[in-house]
Amino acid sequence: MPFLANTPVEKMSEPYPRRWWALVVLCLSLLIVVMANTSLIVAAPDMTTDLGLSSSDLQWVIDGYTVPYAALMLVLGSIGDKYSRRGALVLGLLVFAGGSVMGSQVHHTDLVITARAIMGVGAAVVMPATLSLLVAIFPRRERARAITAWTATSGLAIAVGPLVAGWLLEDHAWGATFLINVPIAVVAVLGALALVPPSRAEQPGRIDYVGGLLSIVSVGSLVYATIEGPHFGWGRGPVTAAVVAGVGLVAFVGWELRHPHPMLNVRRFAHRPFSGSMLAVLFFFFGTFGAIYYATQFLQFVLGYSALETGVRLLPLAGAVFVGAAITGRLTPKLGMKPMVVAGMVIGTAAVLLLTGIDKGSVYTDFLPTMTMLGFAIGLSVSPATDTIMGSFPESELGVGGGANDTALELGGSLGIAILGSLLGTAYRDRLTGLVGGHLPAAALDTAKDSVGGGTAVAEQVAKNPAAGGPQQAQAQAQALLDAVHEAFAHGVAQTSMIGGIIMAAGTLIVLAVLPGRRGETGPEQETTEEQQKEQAGVA
Repeated sequence: MPFLANTPVEKMSEPYPRRWWALVVLCLSLLIVVMANTSLIVAAPDMTTDLGLSSSDLQWVIDGYTVPYAALMLVLGSIGDKYSRRGALVLGLLVFAGGSVMGSQVHHTDLVITARAIMGVGAAVVMPATLSLLVAIFPRRERARAITAWTATSGLAIAVGPLVAGWLLEDHAWGATFLINVPIAVVAVLGALALVPPSRAEQPGRIDYVGGLLSIVSVGSLVYATIEGPHFGWGRGPVTAAVVAGVGLVAFVGWELRHPHPMLNVRRFAHRPFSGSMLAVLFFFFGTFGAIYYATQFLQFVLGYSALETGVRLLPLAGAVFVGAAITGRLTPKLGMKPMVVAGMVIGTAAVLLLTGIDKGSVYTDFLPTMTMLGFAIGLSVSPATDTIMGSFPESELGVGGGANDTALELGGSLGIAILGSLLGTAYRDRLTGLVGGHLPAAALDTAKDSVGGGTAVAEQVAKNPAAGGPQQAQAQAQALLDAVHEAFAHGVAQTSMIGGIIMAAGTLIVLAVLPGRRGETGPEQETTEEQQKEQAGVA
């Protein structure tokens, strides 16, 4: 057997013999793409101190990755279908590694944001390529198991990202959290060439570039407005972006309905298995990413855990993902997709609502049930939804299918962090103002209200600057301020979790209504190739 995998999947008469090794490469590629976001959560305090980041700067260091990532996946997935899915994977990994090298070396805010954006472009190539290659390589009878492993990797990355970043930050500067991506990307590139066979659509047709451009404008504007508006006010920029997103979406739908070979056949949204699964992915990651975002801040700023200690305490989430994945692998073929997806969403909703009991006296064990339940829910529900989404696309559009699934995932996560993060910030500021509004100078109060990290920094400054009463009084004032900051943030977590849980509960009811029963999970709405139809009939 040659070292390089050169035989295209389309020319193989039997299933690819090294497909499970290929899956390892695809999961490794997925791992670093997801870790790039989750690792930054624990690296953010060091970056803020070193670069002097404002709240707006930090938000865009995080979301400079998200905007191109979410906006480009559909288009780049389509291009991979036409030319080369493996080529897209390799190119995306190289772009991602290049952005990581840049991010590790620069020390100016704008350049860090630029590096993150370059990484986001690379991730937008990698993410749909991994899923389209998986579906192309694996026969239908094994596909659900492979997608379960792919989904479990996503959940693993949510916990492993902070753990790896925390370990690096023990002895290195924050730039190491960028640089760690490079050797992993190199290994993935070599693995892709050796173990992942070439694949592309046999009859791809012309790429719908107009539809692609409209999708980029619509999704990119929506993500920008969602990030900027809730956090920094609905000024001209966010409002304009929201209007552009709305107009662009209408134009995209109109264009796709009339185009003979649309980039995304929007008529698929009339098919309940597809639309219900897309909604499930979006709502689920809305609550999951939002909850993990502010729970991690509580562990660091209120409970005082280091970056590494925080990462270790997220590991139960990763373990629970694999338990959920094992269960869904056994039960989905017996019970059908709908019960598993809905059950996972119910558990995820309950996990978020548990955080409504958080107060300033809460400890890590108060967060442990939520982390465990969220991980279990990811493993239980996301894999069947993803399998259904990918099964709705013909072989010639697997990259588009991967892009659609991943856009729903990333858009849901972005909305969760932006909207729930904004609600948390508002609740925190209001509560802190009521607690210490008359006891701090205006400038110090503004800094403390900016974030829980800002409040902690102000308390440290108060302790270092003795007032007229001497050092003891300064320490007492600093402790009183710190207690108020912790109480205000805990109040914000509880209030935000209530709203997040309500939104997830509403989403669960919508998904329950939209998804069909088991008889409706397959049918004429799923466009399949002749080969897929034979496999379903047991001929292949």
